[in-house]
Amino acid sequence: MRAFIGLGSNLGEREATVRAALEQLSQLPETTLLRVSSLYDSEPVGPEDQPDFVNAVAQLDTALTARQLLWNLALIEKRLGRVRSQRWGPRTIDLDLLFFGDQVIDDDDLRVPHPEITRRAFVLAPLAELEPGLLHPLTGQTVSAHLAQLHTRPPVRRPTRLWN
Repeated sequence: MRAFIGLGSNLGEREATVRAALEQLSQLPETTLLRVSSLYDSEPVGPEDQPDFVNAVAQLDTALTARQLLWNLALIEKRLGRVRSQRWGPRTIDLDLLFFGDQVIDDDDLRVPHPEITRRAFVLAPLAELEPGLLHPLTGQTVSAHLAQLHTRPPVRRPTRLWN
């Protein structure tokens, strides 16, 4: 199954933490890390008294279920020092399951596609870099179309190659 994972960090060595998360994603069972976007600098959503984020999106091919993948994302976050103390607060790493094939899942603990995708330029910009024609299964629009509809300041792309 093709899956897209959002990565973000705004505490500590942000780029190194994103790279460490990518390394751990590449080692998941029955999973291949296919591609990774550039890094993007973005302002925080939520409390404004926190450092800016670096964000990226990774594309995986996995035989794991969406729930198994989500469990592994939480485990990687924990290994990399994520402490959940404040919604939208600062964090060493944030890993979000954005898309899981064209599946739509709406459970209390798992929502796919991620419900905030269409409102977040820091997610849409790296997604559009990887797959501009990717269709959102609920809206029927491409990620590029959703990005074009946002009237927020887009994140700044860094000319960074994160993964070979």
